[in-house]
Amino acid sequence: MWQTIESADRWLFKLINSGLTNDVFDYIMPYLRNSNYWIPLYLFLLLFITLNFGRNGWWWCLFFICVVSMTDIISSRFFKYYFERVRPCNELDMVDQVRLLVRCPSGFSFTSSHATNHFGMAAFFFFTFRRFLKYWAWVPFVWAFFVVYAQVYVGVHYPLDIIGGALLGTIIAWLLASFFNKRFGLINFDNQQKA
Repeated sequence: MWQTIESADRWLFKLINSGLTNDVFDYIMPYLRNSNYWIPLYLFLLLFITLNFGRNGWWWCLFFICVVSMTDIISSRFFKYYFERVRPCNELDMVDQVRLLVRCPSGFSFTSSHATNHFGMAAFFFFTFRRFLKYWAWVPFVWAFFVVYAQVYVGVHYPLDIIGGALLGTIIAWLLASFFNKRFGLINFDNQQKA
């Protein structure tokens, strides 16, 4: 069964990395996957939350930072060293089939820390804001999807690394968001408008 999953994973990798390509994506994807370009968005979000939600906003920011820290540590220090899966750009059987658009990292591949971190952030936002934003709370998942899709597109991760990271990040975020919502929570806009 594992061979079938691995074959499907490699097939999907080749499709995304070599089949579904164009010049625009070749230019955009290396930037899209780079977390440094998203720093202004992270800072805006933290500033917006603290200014609009007071003390509980500060707690939200602290939990948000904990989500990022936990997802990164668990993915990078535990999963990658437990599974020791080689990246497609470093795998001898794949290296001549990979269309590499960035420098190939030397570390292991499963789970993708980008996927774990970004889906963790998106899920934490979703679980803590879904009462207020309804359907808009899903938008961070779209953003996270494009960031991690870029990881496969540029040739540094297999799709299974992304799926595993997305699941791991979502679970960690759900646990922390559940605790945050029970202990602190954000202002309920519905009750505030009725008052």
